[in-house]
Amino acid sequence: MSMKSMFVKTRHLIVMISGLLMVSNMARAEVNIDITQGNVDPLPIAITNFIGELAPEHQIGRDMSEVISNDLNRSGIFRTIDSKAFIQKIDSAGVRPRYSDWRVINAQVLMTGGIELEPDGMMKVKYYLWDVFAEERLAGLAFNTEQSNWRRVAHLIADKIYEKLTGESGYFDSRIVYVAESGKKTSRKKRLAIMDQDGANHMFLTDGVDLVLTPRFSPKRHEITYLSYFNDRPRVYLFNIQTGRQEMLGDFAGMTFAPRFSPDGDSIVMSYAANGNTDIYLMDLRTRQSKRLTRGKGIETSPSFSPDGKYITYNADRGGSPQIYVMKADGSDAHRISFGKGSYSTPVWSPRGDLIAFTKFTQGKFHIGVMRTDGSGERLLSQSFLDEGPTWSPNGRVLMFFRQDRGDKGKTRLYSIDLTGNNLREVITPGDASDPAWSPLNP
Repeated sequence: MSMKSMFVKTRHLIVMISGLLMVSNMARAEVNIDITQGNVDPLPIAITNFIGELAPEHQIGRDMSEVISNDLNRSGIFRTIDSKAFIQKIDSAGVRPRYSDWRVINAQVLMTGGIELEPDGMMKVKYYLWDVFAEERLAGLAFNTEQSNWRRVAHLIADKIYEKLTGESGYFDSRIVYVAESGKKTSRKKRLAIMDQDGANHMFLTDGVDLVLTPRFSPKRHEITYLSYFNDRPRVYLFNIQTGRQEMLGDFAGMTFAPRFSPDGDSIVMSYAANGNTDIYLMDLRTRQSKRLTRGKGIETSPSFSPDGKYITYNADRGGSPQIYVMKADGSDAHRISFGKGSYSTPVWSPRGDLIAFTKFTQGKFHIGVMRTDGSGERLLSQSFLDEGPTWSPNGRVLMFFRQDRGDKGKTRLYSIDLTGNNLREVITPGDASDPAWSPLNP
């Protein structure tokens, strides 16, 4: 499948919500999960296969159920029950289940669903969510879309289940762009790659001829900004995911790097190094005009906007070691917020606006951590020989980063961890991987 056809298909996904199939007494639902606590016991949930009459429907139905189960399991908040333990065989998706059969296997929530493939290439999908102990239906939804979009529909259903049971928006219908690495450590080939958040639909975006680093998604468009060493000149570029078109941003005399979009997607903030000094600049993508935001001595880099666009957090070594600072979006009122032992780098503002994630080096170890936007409440979530480059899930509840093993031949892999620090998982990629960036929810 070509890159263009893949994203045209995603863009044209018809998610026609035919209506919420809910009961009138939903307010009595007893199942809910508080994901703000430090420890969450995974909620046992039974996910049945989507029911269909034809063999192709059976296969797609099984595949969809597997994607939903995997999404929910990876969150660490849910534990899907092995289908071998099921007592009742569901033969009609929307019919009231025998709740006693599901209580026996300790399922607190049950999902059932049905699928119907149409001759014109469309499909109808319905799912239902049942509270086993309250013996009532929690929710239901119907989708009408192209058959090829079955995987995305599964992610959307997982998001709806997550949202219904936690009260928070989901993050499964999203993508990851990262730097795929190969070759010897002394001569690495680095190219842009993109995939669904679960590793499916993996695709390389660049050929690896030119070194690439720090890709970042646009919040509203099918674009990525990144650093590329084209002709050995380090410059910030735009990459259109749908067309494959690349464009250099500005013709600066020095090096530009560490780009990131503004929340409205109309500007890019980045670092510009020239004459022994590195400052942060803002470029308007509509006019291509740039504005200098910082004028400190030394290195000021890794800028990241607050979700309301009013502030920027960044990294600066003006105090002798790399620390985290916050300033207004026009460059005024810059002040340091990190004061713990060690050095700090790669700050990135949570999409919820409440936290800033960062990389920290202290006592010979690298950590991924979070702090409040005033610098208080610092918490370290991970530790290893090298953990670096955090990126937020769209709902601000999970972080992804890259980890390198010790030694010249140490592997570099992507990992995710939630804000409790108790759900560390490797994100599978075909080879070595670094510099992940999580997209917003797919449009």
